[in-house]
Amino acid sequence: MTDAAKPDFPVSEYQTRLERTQRAMHDQGLDALLFTTEAEMRYFTGFRTLFWLSPTRPWFLVVPKTGKPIAVIPEIGAALMRTTWIDDVRSWSSPHEDDDGVSMLADTLRDCTKVGIPMGRESSLRMPLNDLARLHELLPGMEPVDATPLIQSLREVKSVAEVETIAEICAIASRSFANAPRLFHEGQTLKEAFRAFKIDLLREGAEDVPYLVGGADQGGYADVISPPGDKPLRAGDVLMLDTGATLRGYYCDFDRNWAFGHASDAARRAYRTLYEATDAALNIARPGATCRDLYNAMAGVIDPQGKTSGGNVGRYGHGLGMQLTESPSNIHFDMTVMKPGMVMTLEPGMEVEDGKIMVHEENLLITDGAPVLLSERAAPELPIL
Repeated sequence: MTDAAKPDFPVSEYQTRLERTQRAMHDQGLDALLFTTEAEMRYFTGFRTLFWLSPTRPWFLVVPKTGKPIAVIPEIGAALMRTTWIDDVRSWSSPHEDDDGVSMLADTLRDCTKVGIPMGRESSLRMPLNDLARLHELLPGMEPVDATPLIQSLREVKSVAEVETIAEICAIASRSFANAPRLFHEGQTLKEAFRAFKIDLLREGAEDVPYLVGGADQGGYADVISPPGDKPLRAGDVLMLDTGATLRGYYCDFDRNWAFGHASDAARRAYRTLYEATDAALNIARPGATCRDLYNAMAGVIDPQGKTSGGNVGRYGHGLGMQLTESPSNIHFDMTVMKPGMVMTLEPGMEVEDGKIMVHEENLLITDGAPVLLSERAAPELPIL
């Protein structure tokens, strides 16, 4: 086995995940779970590859009510899958002219009636709809059941190994953010700032930087998802970078703001408000609090009059793990209860002035007591470079 093929966690990690899942399946009377997406495939098997970036081939994972998961995958992935703890790997030559794994998947599910498939918020189906229709034809007795609540509730609470990995990538990103004074300067283009930060993250130990967004402009920025351009950074600009760097397939997700030369009073006030909003959420982020409670705590600082509902981004943070954003959401309608082991982001945002905005984000672990910050806390006042 090569280094690249070694699992990210010991077999016991995946065994524990499977045991928790099958107990939940038993409680709900499910015969099997069917997954078609990368995160669930990796969660149960440890199978990690960038080949998911290609949309050509479908991939299937069946979790039966007893026994190990069964991989039904293209032959190109069979060798890697066999290096995981999975024993039953069924494969076919793909792309196939008229049967891209559908009949093989149907055979695997032949004795199953109630089959859980994620169907709700934040789920997706990574197979052609025509193939799904064909699967129903081959299995007319199959009863699909929405497995979204089941899988989200399991993945929301992280294991010790998962928390350690997320903490490590958060520490790496924190070190790179601390390097800001030597990475960013006036006259540098935003594109150059992005490139310098990505390189530094890799030097500090990140395996990859699949997500890096941000913005810069006088007193704030207009949006937080645009690609960087060639406009030079100027005195009075506020620069924000938000990174989802990864380690062993797990993400950090937090941002930092800086001003160049000087900062407007409005920018300073907005930064301080967001810092205090984060404090308000940290003060109540305990087991038993809900996502709505966290949202309301932040919103109460940002908008004491209650005139807005999350601004134009809708929420003030989310779950974090093997995906950049995971369930649940810190939003006014999410009643998910905090539990020890959940890893969350706090991400309040607000308008500064003249259409400019500012956002602030931290990563934290819910514990039996006070939360533990995984990201090194931002400075209480807007830093000036």
